[in-house]
Amino acid sequence: MRDQNDNSNGEPEGGGPNPWIKSLMVWGGVFLGLLLVVSLLGGGQPAGEAMGYSEFKQQVAAGDIKSVELSEETITGVDKDGNAFSTVRVKDDPTLTRLLDDNGVSYVGKEPDNGGLLIYALMNFLPFLLILGIAIFALRQVQKGGGAGGAMGFGKSKAKLLTERQGRVTFDDVAGIDEAREELEEIVEFLKDPSRFSKLGGQIPKGALLVGSPGTGKTLLARAIAGEAGVPFFTISGSDFVEMFVGVGASRVRDMFEQAKKNAPCILFIDEIDAVGRSRGHGLGNSNDEREQTLNQLLVEMDGFEANEGIIIIAATNRPDVLDPALLRPGRFDRQVVVPVPDIDGREKILAVHMRKLPLAPDVNPRTIARGTPGFSGADLANLCNEAALLAARRNKRLVAMQEFEDAKDKVMMGAERRSMVMTEDEKKMTAYHEAGHALVSLNEPASDPIHKATIIPRGRALGMVMRLPERDNYSYHRDKMHANLAVAMGGRVAEEIIFGHDKVSSGASGDIQYATDLARNMVTKWGMSDKLGPLQYEQSQEGYLGMGQTARTMSGAETNKLIDEEIKRLVEDGLKRATDVLTEQEDKLHLLAQAMLEYETLTGDEIDQLMKDGKIDRPDEPKGPVAVRKPGGTTVPKAGKKFGGPDEAPAGA
Repeated sequence: MRDQNDNSNGEPEGGGPNPWIKSLMVWGGVFLGLLLVVSLLGGGQPAGEAMGYSEFKQQVAAGDIKSVELSEETITGVDKDGNAFSTVRVKDDPTLTRLLDDNGVSYVGKEPDNGGLLIYALMNFLPFLLILGIAIFALRQVQKGGGAGGAMGFGKSKAKLLTERQGRVTFDDVAGIDEAREELEEIVEFLKDPSRFSKLGGQIPKGALLVGSPGTGKTLLARAIAGEAGVPFFTISGSDFVEMFVGVGASRVRDMFEQAKKNAPCILFIDEIDAVGRSRGHGLGNSNDEREQTLNQLLVEMDGFEANEGIIIIAATNRPDVLDPALLRPGRFDRQVVVPVPDIDGREKILAVHMRKLPLAPDVNPRTIARGTPGFSGADLANLCNEAALLAARRNKRLVAMQEFEDAKDKVMMGAERRSMVMTEDEKKMTAYHEAGHALVSLNEPASDPIHKATIIPRGRALGMVMRLPERDNYSYHRDKMHANLAVAMGGRVAEEIIFGHDKVSSGASGDIQYATDLARNMVTKWGMSDKLGPLQYEQSQEGYLGMGQTARTMSGAETNKLIDEEIKRLVEDGLKRATDVLTEQEDKLHLLAQAMLEYETLTGDEIDQLMKDGKIDRPDEPKGPVAVRKPGGTTVPKAGKKFGGPDEAPAGA
């Protein structure tokens, strides 16, 4: 290489008012509030033009008033022109009715309006009513304990009852991890028919711990158990127990088991249990005190004096090494179910599950895809199928073909193509020879894995790449394969030096050098593959202190360290020499392969084999007839078919 899933989670029923009633009460309160505001703003105000009482009496005496309504507080009426008016009545005026009679004004009495008094009372007592309502609400929350989301419910369990009315997952949707599936199928059978096991003296396991790398299907297995068991299934995350307040986590554990007892037999699923189940006694501070109290309560509930019959706890983690030993003993987590990364057969089965939803073209072969995805987890394979479907949709295809899966695999493994990246013709040529060097050395090393694809299209941080894939999954590596990998890693740098000279060697081999150095170091210090140092371990992994993949010397003698460095250098230089011997002897094939890389940009392993055997590449979709190839001097020569010549016919660019 040249560098550069919607669950339908519902709460348990009961324990609270009907949501429709609560909504009706809320909207009723809003409506009453609006009526109160309207009354405050417009209620109790007399209609018509306001006038003074003396002016009113003068208009009555002048005969300008037609009729009036008399109340204890106000006088409203209409003048002879039909205009309404109002005035405030003076109570101590016994001459008013005589004045009205003398001037022929018709008048009627009006009953007193109590609305003003009601509004006055509400205005004065409304704040007290609001305070009283808030107090009653708080007291009700305290009395009923509050829900997990209530005002006083922070000590309540956040476990959710998994209903899965839609998108139900069963064991038919779980593939590639048959051993783990069988372990959990037995738990489901026990829940369905406990007498089948109890009559022979067997007891149901109290807990099962799912252990595996991220994406291997631990949560999917738990959902499958929920779909198969037909019993209540509570799910919660380990981080839901941990709070800054001491005692809250323990309270949530107690409440969770209380819910489970009411619904027994049932299953409790705790995802990422390492968030709460870490070994005790490490670290200081309230946060650790809270976590340890939570863990202690969990240990007591799982296997304390009080039996929790019918409650099965299933937990998942990808870090079993940090869990407290008390959590892992029999009686708590009776079984540790390893959920491994699937092998080639498992990957094929997983792909078949995910491909059910895709409209596939006839050329799609799950076995070929499984062979080309070593180390992929179930989540990776699901992502691969999704990327292939998106690519097919982007290309306006009705079916997802093998080409989409190949392109999706390249994108997932190597990164997206960077076709917009501007490279000079010299950089393209150097990249082509660099990758051709890797490929040619790989073809001449019998222990090397077969070439799957070689490309000079930039992807991710790489300007080009040669991808090799094993014929089958490898669980150990032999010495001859390691030496072959060292030679292949050095092939790119050697090709640059042979073609362009010592002074033109680029920095593109930095990743290859790093890989070769790390491989040689492991051969010497871990795997005992140095005759001078013998079968001893000189470096020990310190994952808990220095980080994943870092090591620390355990034998720090100066002479030993010097000898280790010499052996590492010797192994890498041996690989360099092997690559040099191959490329020097087969320089014509190096030019041939580099020219093909520049012409096509991407070659499959079969095309490379065909090129080395026949000197040409036949592609059905390529135009027939001679194709012009530019010579370094600027002239062109015809090329029959796709057969490439010697070094003077190598094109300057793609």
